[in-house]
Amino acid sequence: LWQTVNEESGEAEAIVEIWEENDELQGKIVELLNPEDPNPLCAECKDEKKDQPIIGLTIIWGLSENGTGWEDGYILDPNNGVTYNSNLKINERGELEVRGFVGFAVLGRTQVWYRAE
Repeated sequence: LWQTVNEESGEAEAIVEIWEENDELQGKIVELLNPEDPNPLCAECKDEKKDQPIIGLTIIWGLSENGTGWEDGYILDPNNGVTYNSNLKINERGELEVRGFVGFAVLGRTQVWYRAE
């Protein structure tokens, strides 16, 4: 379980469960921390995720292990409905570095997620 942090406010935002299934890393939101709406939907999402509950929504998929982390997968930002290419790795402090990008990894941004209790 990993705790996400809102980049603008610096506040804890959600708890994401991450697991490996069929050699693919996946993750879903299992809890929202202090949501404005207790049961928000992914109104901005596309395709089958459109208007699905954010709690329980798979937001990470397709990542494969590369020896130092996971790469070549996707991450969905349920706040804006955009799906990004993604790489993940655990840094030396035990934090999860989540990189989202369009096209080339150097053009993206990295969020740091913290282990949840």
